[in-house]
Amino acid sequence: MSDTHYEIRLKGHLEPRWVAWFDALSLTQEGDGTTVIRGSVIVQAALHGLLRKVRDLGLPLIAVSQHGCQQQH
Repeated sequence: MSDTHYEIRLKGHLEPRWVAWFDALSLTQEGDGTTVIRGSVIVQAALHGLLRKVRDLGLPLIAVSQHGCQQQH
């Protein structure tokens, strides 16, 4: 099984308290007024669940980028 790394960019800043809601993913407030959520997602269904959480926050989604796979042995 492999993890795929994603970066999800949102318009607006999320407070650090939201990090628990996004499990093991990191949240970074960027200087351009966006928040970037980064981390590994094991299966496609988990990515869809993550995007539902983003939708529920009500912040506009700017981009979703895939940043390669990391093989687990």
